[in-house]
Amino acid sequence: MSENCNHDCASCSVDCSSRDPKSFLEQPHAQSTIRKVIGVVSGKGGVGKSMISSMLAVNFQRKGYHTAVMDADITGPSIPKAFGITEHAMGDASGIYPVVTDTGIQTMSVNLLLDDVTDPVIWRGPVIAGTVKQFWQDVIWTDVDYMVVDMPPGTGDVPLTVFQTIPVDGIVIVTSPQELVSLIVAKAVKMAQMMNVPIVGIIENMSYVECPDCKKHIEIFGKSHVDEVAAEYNIPVLGKIPMTPAISAASDAGKVEYLEGDWINDAISAIEKMAPIPAKQS
Repeated sequence: MSENCNHDCASCSVDCSSRDPKSFLEQPHAQSTIRKVIGVVSGKGGVGKSMISSMLAVNFQRKGYHTAVMDADITGPSIPKAFGITEHAMGDASGIYPVVTDTGIQTMSVNLLLDDVTDPVIWRGPVIAGTVKQFWQDVIWTDVDYMVVDMPPGTGDVPLTVFQTIPVDGIVIVTSPQELVSLIVAKAVKMAQMMNVPIVGIIENMSYVECPDCKKHIEIFGKSHVDEVAAEYNIPVLGKIPMTPAISAASDAGKVEYLEGDWINDAISAIEKMAPIPAKQS
């Protein structure tokens, strides 16, 4: 324990012997049912983490699971745009109700609470972290099998709050092919290890462009290093997502639920294996 310790571990990133990562877990809303929580993280921004979060939820929903997406990226929320959501979240004396997408995915994002989605969220870290806790505690999540938590990049207040207060069953690390991938992944891996959160694996986004004629994979960011980095930390590569107009068009149009592709299949299978859904009572 640091000599300057104020005994408030929720606002502290120091790894000390007195810290129990599970001791700050919070209960969700009394009316919520959430069976498994999967975090989607990255060491830096701009790697397509929100798109991967959306695609995971969509593909779980297609397999018959009840899914939800908590948009924990408070200052850069993207989930409502990807799903084409324009209405506001509503609430009453019982709590806040998530907005449900066309195919039944429950979502919550700060953009669902703002008068104007272009209004910036200019809040300090503790307020942002507190908002994420409210999404967990005050929102009524109904019969959710898999909740995907789209986290902001880095290892700051929000990821720390999520790992300390929400029972995360595993994380998926999203990265891109650039040379600095090893540094990006290392930060995410080490934080997960410090917080005792299991790592499902890595997804490399924007991995290549496929030639429409010869189908050759063109690595426009240079040779990928994700396999070597994954081997170094003994974690699997769950997928390599191409740069394709279909993905960006679906996101821009709010039609991610209607995007077709098998890029996420291995990630879905790995999550099902690591965090299986218990049989429901009939």
